Amino acid sequence: MRKWISFPHREGISSRQAHADLPEGAIYERELGRAGFFGPASHLHHRHPPTDWIGWEGPLRPHLLNLNALGEEVSSPSPWVVPDLLFNAHCRYRIWRLHEPMPCLVRNADGDELLFIHEGAGELFCDYGHLSFSQGDYLLIPRGTMWRIEPSAPLFVLLIEATNDSFQLPERGLVGNHAIFDPAVLEVPAIDERFLAQQDETPWSLQIKRHNQVSVVTWPFNPLDAIGWHGDLCVVRLNWRDIRPLMSHRYHLPPSAHTTFVASRFVVCTFVPRPIESDPGALRVPFYHNNDDYDEVLFYHAGAFFSRDNIERGMLTLHPAGFTHGPHPKAFAAGQAHAKTVTDEVAVMLDCRDALTLGPVCEAVEVREYVNSWQRQSKEQ
Repeated sequence: MRKWISFPHREGISSRQAHADLPEGAIYERELGRAGFFGPASHLHHRHPPTDWIGWEGPLRPHLLNLNALGEEVSSPSPWVVPDLLFNAHCRYRIWRLHEPMPCLVRNADGDELLFIHEGAGELFCDYGHLSFSQGDYLLIPRGTMWRIEPSAPLFVLLIEATNDSFQLPERGLVGNHAIFDPAVLEVPAIDERFLAQQDETPWSLQIKRHNQVSVVTWPFNPLDAIGWHGDLCVVRLNWRDIRPLMSHRYHLPPSAHTTFVASRFVVCTFVPRPIESDPGALRVPFYHNNDDYDEVLFYHAGAFFSRDNIERGMLTLHPAGFTHGPHPKAFAAGQAHAKTVTDEVAVMLDCRDALTLGPVCEAVEVREYVNSWQRQSKEQ
């Protein structure tokens, strides 16, 4: 991999390095970039925070959803019944609560399904065998896989569908294939005693979702009756605790450095605890930016998200493409003072190249004052 040397234009007072050694009197850096954080970009230095607005009108406002308030709406024995929170032609985003063993099997014929276990634990039975899982696990289920779940503790699950697509791993470039997480940490299902014990001769039904419609197939036996398999396509499990984030003590890395899974039109990133930048000139909170090509979604799993105020676990934010955002005032001040040396956050980010639509269920759980959380008066609260 090679890249020609380029010489970006400079105008007025600017830093020599993005996100570091910001000029005195203009410490509010804003990035204007393309293709997420991979394309050309410029860094503007402002006298005032770019988010210091005193009013906001129009549809391009951010959204904060308290998903903890969703109960019966997202509780079902089948994931195909729960409503979409966010969706576009390439992605569907839902949450699912499951308390009892699934009475049927399911199969997604529309695309790969990624489950993130926010709360609870259980047993997954699928074409490939049996796999135990618990809080903090990702379960990547390839398109066309039959599966069902038996919870051992009530489940609160984040579901992300790669519609007509598949999830793959990001290209790791200079840092090599074992950075971020070694593929050796991935767990796969086993043809074990528990899997063989569930193979019975009683009728089982399969709900197949295709074009977001459900068909049902019934057998007089359990079709999860494999006695073995071989190949390189199957369900995999990854826990966020196995992710070792890329870090730089001298430079605040963009969210793209935390990419975990990649589809054609979106990426899934995982923010996990890490040391905060220690170099005296380094920016210690996310830089202000628009992300003009991507809608940004963050699901807050655990800890205190270091760039936000008043965000609780189980909440979700949506920052539409073109919306200028960055750290909340208190978080920016804490970064300037180097008040924290490590983060304790765990969050799942979805960056979508295509605009997301909010489902009707979101209206009842939206915190509509979220756009005002960047206002000047926030500094005095």
